[in-house]
Amino acid sequence: MRPMKPISRRTLVLGGLAAAGATALPVRSTVIAATAAVPYPFQLGIASGEPDPSSVVLWTRLAPSPLNADGHGGMANADVTVDWQVSTDDRFTTLVASGSVTATYATAHSVHVIAGGLNADSDYYYRFRAQGHLSGVGRTRTAPALGTSGRDLVMAFTSCSHYEEGYFTVYRRLAEDNPGLVLHLGDYIYEYGATSGRPRLHAGTTEIVTLADYRRRYAQYKTDPDLQAAHAVAPWIVVPDDHEVENNYANMVRADSTPALTAAQWTARRTEAYQAYYENMPLRPAQANNGNGIPLFRRLRWGNLATFHLLDTRQYRNDQACGDGWKICSDADLASRSLPGNAQESWLLDGLAQHTGTWDIIGQQVFFARRFNSTGASMDSWDGYRASRARIQQGWVDRGVRNPVVLTGDVHRAWASNLVADYNNAGSAVIGSELVTSSVTSSGDGDGATAIPDVGTNPWLKFYNNRRGYVRTAISPTQLHADFRAVAKVSEHGAAASTVKSFVIEEGRPGLQPA
Repeated sequence: MRPMKPISRRTLVLGGLAAAGATALPVRSTVIAATAAVPYPFQLGIASGEPDPSSVVLWTRLAPSPLNADGHGGMANADVTVDWQVSTDDRFTTLVASGSVTATYATAHSVHVIAGGLNADSDYYYRFRAQGHLSGVGRTRTAPALGTSGRDLVMAFTSCSHYEEGYFTVYRRLAEDNPGLVLHLGDYIYEYGATSGRPRLHAGTTEIVTLADYRRRYAQYKTDPDLQAAHAVAPWIVVPDDHEVENNYANMVRADSTPALTAAQWTARRTEAYQAYYENMPLRPAQANNGNGIPLFRRLRWGNLATFHLLDTRQYRNDQACGDGWKICSDADLASRSLPGNAQESWLLDGLAQHTGTWDIIGQQVFFARRFNSTGASMDSWDGYRASRARIQQGWVDRGVRNPVVLTGDVHRAWASNLVADYNNAGSAVIGSELVTSSVTSSGDGDGATAIPDVGTNPWLKFYNNRRGYVRTAISPTQLHADFRAVAKVSEHGAAASTVKSFVIEEGRPGLQPA
């Protein structure tokens, strides 16, 4: 495997030079001095995402004063021209693409550039210039050409970064692993107001509900240098969970009535939350919010090596059965209930039937394997939608999917599980695997427990760890190797990361093998 070239120290300090207006930005072979007349606008960093064989999305958002109450980050109500460049080296001596785009007040001066004309399976560097300043430099890469497997892929995934519950050290350690792709499985922000006694506090004492609130919350998270490092190291693919809008919402149904909102106010909140999500993520225009929804379930092909099927398990689901919570509930078995919604179920099964990659990787948000005990199971997870899960699992069996792997976030703990054809039969055939990432910070430091909860009633569960962290995968045509990485503390900044468990999934052999 040929690893991606690490970002050099020179690359990392370019942002500081740019802030001082001390470098020049060559655009279309013309050297233009960066003479700063206004404060540094790239306080929120830069990002790339959604790679295909010939293009990648480049993202930034101008915000010299990120926490301004109006959500516009200190930007005036005026359009701003933003120049961008892509190069094969971090000194930008060889440009392969460049151009200009207009950042508007209506979209919080966010920028989504489709940098095209790139070579497949290749590494690139990118940066922006605006208002006399240069951004820092990011590294990105394109997907392999269709019909080829390309290089082996190092892909890291994580979820659940609650700003108040700790420092984003996990993002820094993930960046230091130099992945070629990052998958974020939701809860990128949390909507809660500030809570005293936390390691650090949200800006604002009340729960966020307006577009200005959500923009400001994203800005606060994105000023974190560890999160910026994780975005700058590789392209991201992202899907939200619930906290990007409101905890445990289901389609148009709220989990509770706090804060008190009319039906119209709730609809507006959901709409504006998704607008802010698009503005702050490196998504393609096809994923832009539309009305009170946003089209986020999609497929990303990584040549013949892997197909990523990215699910949205919030916008289309039936309401949680029996009032939500952990309980015994016969309604969870109703065939009429679907977690992704019937249309998305069909879309997923149609994609799995195409057999476009060695690995079919389903990126989604909530616990997939069955986990139950004498008190029941979680109605917010797939256990609350058991017929829906059964249709999907039987669907991939019927379609001859050789290597289905479910990647999951949400639960703030690391888990690994075999997926079986019949969860009522302890000896049932293994038909897939699930890897569950821990959180970036949510639930705090954790106690380090490794005893698998409820394994007596759920023998397919193979691993558990209560520390914060991420999963690093190395994907090749013959195996998927997964390292569960964890840090001892997030209440203090800078803890080291260690690998607490590793598994291998062999091509054509469903289930987890010790590594």
